[in-house]
Amino acid sequence: MTRLRIPALALAVLAIALLLAACGEKSEEGGSERESFSLTLDFYPNPDHAGIYMAQKLGYFEEAGLDVSIDTPSDPAAPLKLLAAGRTDLAISYEPEVALAREQGLDVVAIGAIVSRALTSIAWLNGSGIKGIKDLKGKTIATAGIPYQDKFLEAILARGGLTPNDVKIVNVGFGLLPALLGGSAQAVLGGFFNIEGVDLVERGKAARFIPVDEIGVPGYDELVLVARRQSLEEDPEKFRLFLAALKRGTEAAIKQPGAAIKAVTEANPDLEPKLAAAEVRATLPILGGQGGTEGQPYGYMDPKEWATFAGWMRDNGLIDSLPQTSELLDNGYLPSGEIPE
Repeated sequence: MTRLRIPALALAVLAIALLLAACGEKSEEGGSERESFSLTLDFYPNPDHAGIYMAQKLGYFEEAGLDVSIDTPSDPAAPLKLLAAGRTDLAISYEPEVALAREQGLDVVAIGAIVSRALTSIAWLNGSGIKGIKDLKGKTIATAGIPYQDKFLEAILARGGLTPNDVKIVNVGFGLLPALLGGSAQAVLGGFFNIEGVDLVERGKAARFIPVDEIGVPGYDELVLVARRQSLEEDPEKFRLFLAALKRGTEAAIKQPGAAIKAVTEANPDLEPKLAAAEVRATLPILGGQGGTEGQPYGYMDPKEWATFAGWMRDNGLIDSLPQTSELLDNGYLPSGEIPE
C-alpha cells in the first residue's frame, strides 16, 4: 500500500503539542490566545464520549491551543446539517450518515473514528425462546426508526431465511429497552451492546446482543468525527491538534477508568452513576480504534472497509452512486507521522 507522510508543518505542530504534553502545561506568557473550536456531539453526553471529556477535564485541548466548546444536538439528525451550514467545526456522526450526506451533495468528510467497529446490535432476552434469527419468524421487532437500519434488519433476517414480511416491525424511537422489557417486542434492533447491552446486565436480565457486522452487515465505523473539506483546507492544523489532544484524552481514560467515569457523569448529571460506570468500563476498550485495525494510528479508518460498506449501501438502494473513499474519509489529520493514502 502506498504511504504518504504528513507535511513537515503538520509534524512540527504535532511535535510542539507532544512537547507541551510532556511538560504538562502550556505557557500563557506573552498573552497567547487559544483558538475557538466547536464540537457537536451525536447525542447527549455518554460513555462513547469518555475520551472527549477526559481531554477537556485534563486540559489537553487547552494545551493544544484550542478553546473547545462541546454542544449537544436537540436532534440526533442535526450534527451533519449544522456542520454543512458552517455552524460547528466538527461533528460526531456515523459512517452510514457520512455516505448519505455525500449523496445529498454535502461537502463533509470523516477525519477520525471514535469507535472503529459496529456497535448497533440485534438483541433478545434469553428467556424469549429465540435461539437464532430463524426463530424471529412471527415475532415483533422494535427498531429506532433509522431508515438505513431497515436495510440492516433485512440483511439480518436473510441470514435466517426470512424477509421483513415474516416479522412485525415497529418503530419505537428511543424506547427500545422498554419495548423489550415490557413484552411489546420480542427483539430489538438499534441498541449498542456497550450501552443498552450493559443496561440489561445491570438490571439482571440475561440477553443476547449480536452486533450487526457479525450477522449479515459489512463492518463499519460506528462513530466518526466529521469536518467540512473547506474548513480542513483553510486551517488544517487545528484539526490535527484536536485529534492529538483527543488521543491523549482517550489514552488517559483507558488508564484511569475511575476518572473517565467521573468526567462523563459530570458532563451529564442525568446519568445513573452505577449504570454509567459499568457502561464506561465496557466502552473504553473500543475507543479510538482499540480492538480495531491493528498497528494503525489512533482514529484510523480503513479505506477498504469503507469502500465495501459504501458498495453495500449502493447495492441495497441506500445511495444511488458509489463514492470514492477519498470523498468519504481522510486519514491525513490523525496524530501519526505516517498516514496511508
